[in-house]
Amino acid sequence: MSELRIDVFTLFPEMFAGPFDESIIKRARAADQVEIAVHNIRDWTHDRHHTADDTPYGGGAGMVMMAPPIVDAVESVLGDDLPRTRIIIMSAAGRLFRQETAHDLAAAGRVALICGHYEGIDDRVASILNAEELSIGDYVLTGGELPAMVVADAVVRLIPGVIDAASVAEESHSGDEPLVEYPHYTRPVEYRGHRVPDILISGHHANIAAWRHAEARRRTEERRPDLLQQHREDADT
Repeated sequence: MSELRIDVFTLFPEMFAGPFDESIIKRARAADQVEIAVHNIRDWTHDRHHTADDTPYGGGAGMVMMAPPIVDAVESVLGDDLPRTRIIIMSAAGRLFRQETAHDLAAAGRVALICGHYEGIDDRVASILNAEELSIGDYVLTGGELPAMVVADAVVRLIPGVIDAASVAEESHSGDEPLVEYPHYTRPVEYRGHRVPDILISGHHANIAAWRHAEARRRTEERRPDLLQQHREDADT
């Protein structure tokens, strides 16, 4: 039995064929470490045009995804698992998706990802399904399909055995302190006038570990000071 099942609900299921059939996710699925199913919301519409969107009440530009097809799709697919499933709506208005969220979802057992499109989803969907809203960043995309792929990728690689545990522990945004990862190098030692830092070829593992931590902290302070500030604020609460 798989460690995790992910159900994706979308108007554009074909978009997921490449990302879910390659690399780490492909291997995890083949090893039965994760089960992923992509569902076309239009299969739960009831007119010959398979209409899943309509004009917004109150006026305004664009179209809004209708509640009935989405709710029917999720309830039909999840069945008795509905109360035990983490249901996520990918939305630019949602809380920010973070590494700690990925860890939580990896341990959830079952996750449903609902992909918004057009101007968004009828707000009643979140209330009826008790769904959370997640955003992968402060920018707007055409739809929730790409964010759903990002979330699935971040979650699947955290399932025990999918990748080496030591690799996960040393990655950016992991560990007790929210640091980005230290710089990496491989052969050749020198390339176009740029040399690998001598400490990395010294063979002194304690010094290498100290250098890597110092570099990770320097890079974080330089590139993502917001991570350290948030960490300090969280520690004070």
